[in-house]
Amino acid sequence: MIRPTLYIFALLLFLTQCTIETEPINYGTDSCHFCKMTIVDQQHAAQIVTKKGRNYKYDAIECMVNSLPQWKSEEIHTYLIADFSVPKKMIDATTAHYLIAEHMPSPMGAFLSGFENETIRNQYAKSEKDQTLNWSELQKAIAKK
Repeated sequence: MIRPTLYIFALLLFLTQCTIETEPINYGTDSCHFCKMTIVDQQHAAQIVTKKGRNYKYDAIECMVNSLPQWKSEEIHTYLIADFSVPKKMIDATTAHYLIAEHMPSPMGAFLSGFENETIRNQYAKSEKDQTLNWSELQKAIAKK
């Protein structure tokens, strides 16, 4: 006869295996899934977490967006980006506010930064050439390049 504690242990083990969590980015050690560069910039990093719980890290938002064609949307649990105004803070990429501005270089040269707060993003926009975008507009803009 199997003891009830064994059932409880097995259930807890099963539940912990099903947890989908974001892994922290190890700056200076982790490599970009798209371009293979070492991730060092704490204001431009990005990450995809799949529904299977796998984490794919990127050194720039543009690397993550450029990698999207390789993914089926139903595979993705979470899209994350670093908030430019709060380095290392990862935020939901689908609700973030984006800025393409030549006075703000990003690791791969797209001059792309993301912000959790729209007002703060707008404070960084300094020129009429600067582009403010949402998630869907960003994907279209990167696809054109």
